[in-house]
Amino acid sequence: MTDVLLNGRFMGTVTNPTQFIEKIIAERRKGTVSRNVSVHYDPRIDEVFVESMSGRLRRPLIVVKDGKPLLTDKHLEQVEAGKLSWNELVEQGIIEYLDAAEEENALVSFFKEEITPETTHLAIHPIDMFGIITALVPYSNFSTTQKVNTGSKNQKQALGFYAANFLIRMDMDVNLIHTPQRPIVKTIMHDFMDYDSHPSGQNLIVAVMSYKGYNMEDAIVINGGSIERGMGRSSYYRPLIAEELRYSGGLLDEICVPDKDVRGYKTEEDYRMLEEDGIIYPEAVVREGEVVIGKTSPPRFLSNLGEYQLASTTRRESSEYLKHGEKGKVDIIVLTENEEGNKLVEVKIRDERIPEIGDKFTSRHGQKGVVGLIVPADDMPFSASGVSPDLIFSPMGIPSRMTVSHLIELLGGKTGALAGRYVDGTVFDAEVQADLRKELSSLGFRENGTETLYDGITGRQFQVQIFIGNMYYLKLKHMVANKIHARARGPIQLLTRQPTEGRAKGGGLRLGEMEKDTFIAHGASMLLKERFDSDDTVVPVCEKCGMVAIFDSYKNKRYCPVCGDDGKIEFVEMSYAFKLLLDELKALCIYPKLVLGDKY
Repeated sequence: MTDVLLNGRFMGTVTNPTQFIEKIIAERRKGTVSRNVSVHYDPRIDEVFVESMSGRLRRPLIVVKDGKPLLTDKHLEQVEAGKLSWNELVEQGIIEYLDAAEEENALVSFFKEEITPETTHLAIHPIDMFGIITALVPYSNFSTTQKVNTGSKNQKQALGFYAANFLIRMDMDVNLIHTPQRPIVKTIMHDFMDYDSHPSGQNLIVAVMSYKGYNMEDAIVINGGSIERGMGRSSYYRPLIAEELRYSGGLLDEICVPDKDVRGYKTEEDYRMLEEDGIIYPEAVVREGEVVIGKTSPPRFLSNLGEYQLASTTRRESSEYLKHGEKGKVDIIVLTENEEGNKLVEVKIRDERIPEIGDKFTSRHGQKGVVGLIVPADDMPFSASGVSPDLIFSPMGIPSRMTVSHLIELLGGKTGALAGRYVDGTVFDAEVQADLRKELSSLGFRENGTETLYDGITGRQFQVQIFIGNMYYLKLKHMVANKIHARARGPIQLLTRQPTEGRAKGGGLRLGEMEKDTFIAHGASMLLKERFDSDDTVVPVCEKCGMVAIFDSYKNKRYCPVCGDDGKIEFVEMSYAFKLLLDELKALCIYPKLVLGDKY
C-alpha cells in the first residue's frame, strides 16, 4: 500500500499509485479538480504527495498526448485572431501548470521536433526559463551560465532613461544617460517589454585587440573623439533635504542664513550662494563644502533652565552642504511641508558626467571592465575605409570566460548596421551565425568579421587581421567621481581616537597587514612609522607597578594612583587603542603590568 499525503498530512493509502495520479491529472484537465492541485509520486519512499498550498512556483507547459502536442496550428490561428484566450487554453486542458515536484514525474521537450513517445509536455518557448532581464541577453545559449547571470545583473546597474518625468522627481542617487539607443542585436523580449521607451546603452564600434597594455585585466580603451561626440555622457542627480524639526521645550530649527555668533559657523565664503531666505538659487554652480540650505538648530544638551533664555545666542549650525568630492549645478528647488506641517526644503543637484579613466562599462554578456586609457582620436587604429573603433576590447577576456555570444553579437551588430536592419538574437531561436556570415560577405566584408587595421600613430598596417564590429555597450553607475577618496587630516572617533570610517564621514584609508608587507617589500619600511601613528599618544607609566599613571598638567605634577608619589614615572609613546585595551583589561580585573626597558 502506498501512503497519500495532502499538503504534508497523511490522508490514506492507495494500491496503484500510478493509476491514482493519472486519474487526478485527468480530472484536473477536465476542471473537476482545482487547477491549483499538483501531484507527485516519489518511488524511492513509495509515497504520493498532493499539494494545493499557496506559495509554490508553477510553470505553464503544453500537454503532449501520444507523441503529439494538444496545441495545434488551428489553436494558434484562433489566438492570433483573438477568438481564443490563454485562460480558455488552460480550461480546455491544452496548457497546464506544473510545480517543481510534479516536474520530477514529467519529461519536457524544448522543441516540437524533440518529442518522443515518452514525452509528457512541451515547453512554450525555451526563453521561459529566464527572467525578463536575462532574456534581454542575445545569443545567451552560446555562453556559460555564470556569465549570462553576470550579464543580467550588469544590465540592472546600467544608466538609462528610467522615468519620463525625471525633471520633476526627487529621487535619490539617479543617473541618466543623455543619448540612449536601441540595440541592433535584440531579442523578442525587447519588443515585449517596450525597450524603446527606456533604453540603457549605446551601439559602439568595438575592436578586439590590445592597445599598449592599457586594456589588460579586463580594462577597455576608449576613443577620445567618441567621448567628444557625446558617447557615454550622463547626468547625476542627487537631492539635499532640510526640514525645520520641532524639539521639546518649544524650540525648533530655522532655515535662514546663519549669524556669525552661531556655534560651528563656517566662513562667509561658504554662505555666499544663499539668498535672504537661506536657500540657494537655481542654476548656481556649487563645489564641495559650499552651503546649499542654511539652517540653525537649538543646542543639543540643555543642562539647566537658565539656558532656555540664552537659546537664541547658543544655537548651533546644521546647514546642508556638499560633501567631499561633490560638485554640480542646482537643478530645481522645492518648498513644501512635511506630515507634521513643518517647513521642508528639497534642492536637487545635477552634475554632468563625462566618461573618464576608472569609469565602468560592460557588454550584455558579463564582460565588464573599467576605462584604462582615453586615446586621442588621431592615435586610434583605423580601417581602410577610415572607420576608427569607439572602444578597444582585450582579447584575453574571451578564452577563460568562454562568452562566445559576445563575439557573435559583434558579427551580428556589424551585419545589422551595414544592412540597415535589426538582428534577432533570441536565445535558442536566433538568426543562425552561418547566415549572418553569408550576408556580411555579400555586403563586401570578410565573412569572419575581421578587417585590416592601421596604426593611428605610425600609419603602418597591422600584420594581423583585427576582429571588429558593432556592439551594444552599457555604462554602469559605478563611476570614479562617486568613489574617489583621499584624506590628510580629518575627524576622529571619540573612543579610540582613530580616524572615522567611510568616505561619507571623511574617514581614513586603512593600511592593513598586506599593505604593510608591500611597503616593506618595496624598501619603504620607514614609511610605516608615519602610517601607523594615526592615534599615537604619550602616556605616563609607573616603572614600579607598571600601571598607567596620572600627569596633572595644571600643577605640573605626576603621580601613580597605586604606588602614590613614590613610583618613578616615565612618559611612554604608544597607540591610544593599546591604552584603551589596558583600560578594558583593568575593567575585567586583569592586571596589565607594563615592563619598561631602554629605547635602544
